[in-house]
Amino acid sequence: MPGARLSERLQDLVLENAGIDEFLQVLSGVSAEFAASAAGSPVLCSVRLIRHRLPPALAGSTPVALALEQLQDRFAGPGLESLKTGEATLVRGAPTEPRLARYQKSAAQRGSRSILGVPLTLDQDAAATLTFYAASPDAFDGGIAEACEAFAATAAKSMRLAVRLGSAETMNRDLLQAMKSRTIINLASGILMAQSRCSQAEAFNLLSKVSNNRNVKLRIVAEEILRKFETGPYATDFSAQT
Repeated sequence: MPGARLSERLQDLVLENAGIDEFLQVLSGVSAEFAASAAGSPVLCSVRLIRHRLPPALAGSTPVALALEQLQDRFAGPGLESLKTGEATLVRGAPTEPRLARYQKSAAQRGSRSILGVPLTLDQDAAATLTFYAASPDAFDGGIAEACEAFAATAAKSMRLAVRLGSAETMNRDLLQAMKSRTIINLASGILMAQSRCSQAEAFNLLSKVSNNRNVKLRIVAEEILRKFETGPYATDFSAQT
């Protein structure tokens, strides 16, 4: 697939507001398609995205590719090795790298005897890799590995944008949740102020004491007050809970 066409396909996906999981799924398929065309034989591909304070996001062009990616969490594989070194890692044929031998043996049992891990250059708080799998030990010889690296460099541009948009969406979602929680707490405090004829600070302290004593979030306590208030006459009595 020509580079311009690849960029357009990935950028269109980002601009269509696809979620990061969908983006990774499509990227793994497009990557496998590109590598297979370049190699002239079937190639699978998986992708791993690592972001700060989030679990790794994985995708594969096929269920087998996804399983091979997940296998790297048990045994060190070329994909994780490329993340660590920042350079492409190729293994093929009989195991030659002791630290990758267990993964290489397990992958070979699943039909992949040539594996290429290629890192993607992202922003400082994110990292990603594409891992290509082929049955032939020499599948990535003759410039194929270099072509996959060039492909990864192009794909990284779209992934950077997808990750940035995903981070912005997460921040907005967290902000909205925080605002919703604050509104609920303020409403509950208002109910306590009216019922107990206390100040806002005293009402908030009362909510906090109940929250701490019951070991539940402050928002949960506030929601309980609102539910009771909405369903009928409500009398505040936290004396036993505080």
